[in-house]
Amino acid sequence: MRIATWNVNSMRARKDRVAAWLERSDVDVVAVQETKCREEQFPGGVFTEAGYEVAHYGLSQWNGVAIASRVGLDDVQTSFPGQPGWGDPEQVEARAISAVCGGVRVWSLYVPNGREIDDPHYDYKLRWLEALRADGAARLAEDPRAQIAFCGDFNVAPQDDDVWDMEAFEGKTHVTDKERAAFTALNDAGFTDVARAYTPGPGVYTFWDYQNLSFPKKKGMRIDFVLASPELAGRVTGARIDREERKGKGASDHAPVIVETD
Repeated sequence: MRIATWNVNSMRARKDRVAAWLERSDVDVVAVQETKCREEQFPGGVFTEAGYEVAHYGLSQWNGVAIASRVGLDDVQTSFPGQPGWGDPEQVEARAISAVCGGVRVWSLYVPNGREIDDPHYDYKLRWLEALRADGAARLAEDPRAQIAFCGDFNVAPQDDDVWDMEAFEGKTHVTDKERAAFTALNDAGFTDVARAYTPGPGVYTFWDYQNLSFPKKKGMRIDFVLASPELAGRVTGARIDREERKGKGASDHAPVIVETD
């Protein structure tokens, strides 16, 4: 089974590219982030016309997550227990959706950006990651053999090699000790970054900003991951980052990450 994760940065703006990519990549399941549309705006036909079932969760023109599968789409869940909200009053945002696809509980996750270190959004990000860790640990405690894939844009670069220049990130989010500790806590809870062994750095990224010619200058970040439970991680046979999809007119600023399982 081929599982992918991709922050498309607007499904409506990217629908033609998504349709072409589905045909080219031949993935079985894709977790999509940052759809940027409400339910009634979501172009689900892009997936159904390609032979996929699809579930989408979108509340506004921001955030939004989806899962498309051609190997079954069962027991769809939006959000996870303990997921914190944002705003005043605090509301849970459309940042998490999951479904059982081919026997695997696949999550599409769009972790909060954090904005600036002194911004309340940074604390929100840390609380969000801790709640995800707690839920993942609880699921594995209940069933150690559960097959779970946390897929998505984690907005954390967990290693120095995961950014083009650490000095450029001094005093900024995505690389702070607290964010990296939150990511490591997910690993310690049993969820392994299964793509890294097949896509080693340095200089291997999944995101390149639109500004300042970041992509041709290779100024990127690795912030998109598939974190697999022990049972699923043991089935992984390969992975790649589809850097080609970042090229050309109308590309997302993220590249898809694709993981192969036996």
